[in-house]
Amino acid sequence: MTSAVDWVIWNGSMGIVDTVRLGPVSDGATGRLVSLAPPYEVVGPFSLDALEAEGRIAFGACLVMSQQRWREDQDGLRIAARAARRALLDLFTRDEDDEAHRALLELPLQGRLTATEINAGFRRLAKSAHPDAGGSNELYRRISEAREALLAQLN
Repeated sequence: MTSAVDWVIWNGSMGIVDTVRLGPVSDGATGRLVSLAPPYEVVGPFSLDALEAEGRIAFGACLVMSQQRWREDQDGLRIAARAARRALLDLFTRDEDDEAHRALLELPLQGRLTATEINAGFRRLAKSAHPDAGGSNELYRRISEAREALLAQLN
């Protein structure tokens, strides 16, 4: 009965969303085990009992879920996958000096920054780095350059 039902497979990193069927069910020591039917037969074996109870199960980077669970979760899954792809892209497109600029402005070394975060980091340090506030021309110049370089990456 269960194997005739269409399920959904989702892999956000690869952009895969498809309907699938389950392959043959086998009884294991921990319960019923199943893999997906072709062409996704490499996904499995996983617990059919857990899939039916939870409505979804993770297998590697894939999620196998019921149609109902897909309708409920798809927006959140798509948003999370988009954010993960953006973060990965940021790693490859990051300027060589990006980490130094972030460290200088005391900003997080990982993740996407917003203009608001960059400017807030600059303002926080500019209060003491400016020559009129007891800082030096050199330090103020360096934090200004760091801010400009990080803001330029946002465009």
